[in-house]
Amino acid sequence: MLDLLLLSGLAILPSLVLILFLYGLSYKAPPPIPLMLIACLFGVISTYPAIKMEEFGIYDLGMLLQGDLWTSFTFSFLIVAFSEETLKYIFLRYYLYPKKEFAVPLDGIVYAACIGLGFAAAENFLYLVIRLEDLEQAYSLAYRRMFTALPAHAAFGVVMGYFMGLARFQTKREVFFLLLALLLPIILHGLYDFFIFQELSKVLTIFTEITLAISLLLGAFMIRAHRHYKRRAEKGPPPFIEL
Repeated sequence: MLDLLLLSGLAILPSLVLILFLYGLSYKAPPPIPLMLIACLFGVISTYPAIKMEEFGIYDLGMLLQGDLWTSFTFSFLIVAFSEETLKYIFLRYYLYPKKEFAVPLDGIVYAACIGLGFAAAENFLYLVIRLEDLEQAYSLAYRRMFTALPAHAAFGVVMGYFMGLARFQTKREVFFLLLALLLPIILHGLYDFFIFQELSKVLTIFTEITLAISLLLGAFMIRAHRHYKRRAEKGPPPFIEL
């Protein structure tokens, strides 16, 4: 029981810490906490359809990962990355995007990252629960995912939210930015998983960390770019922010 509690903490608490960090980004007038919690909850709920879609790829389409580059590529991009990022996108685009509480571009980053962190927390918890019989492996996985999968989902969310924020306030290019809000996270997520899934080409796994580093740096740049527009009450759209 104690081990289950400790592993649950390792799976969930890092996400909560990052959510508090996101809340602090908009310290002058942060987005409503209830909406941030709803975004996190949707991230948690979305793990179920994502798992089902991935099971469809593995069992119905026969996409067993055996080191084959083409199978790894297809499964990573078209099954895992597409299903997970599309589920996050749908909620952000059709529930949070139209709300008046989406008041500045930075809100897109906060909401999207909350969805990603909710997803990461639930995914981590499920990964650890099925490994309770081997506690050494479970703890090792918990610490590893704390510094890999969790920040990766947060970074993909930041990228999605950045372009969603531009779309919300740059209506003349709304369709273009909405498209980027979906496609770029899928590409980054697909690359990240593609390199993880390599077995016959172990050298390619090195690029997992490189992809993660690029995603985190890109996310940090995007947060910095949107933070300059802090005044939620200011009328009119924010100035265009070039990537």
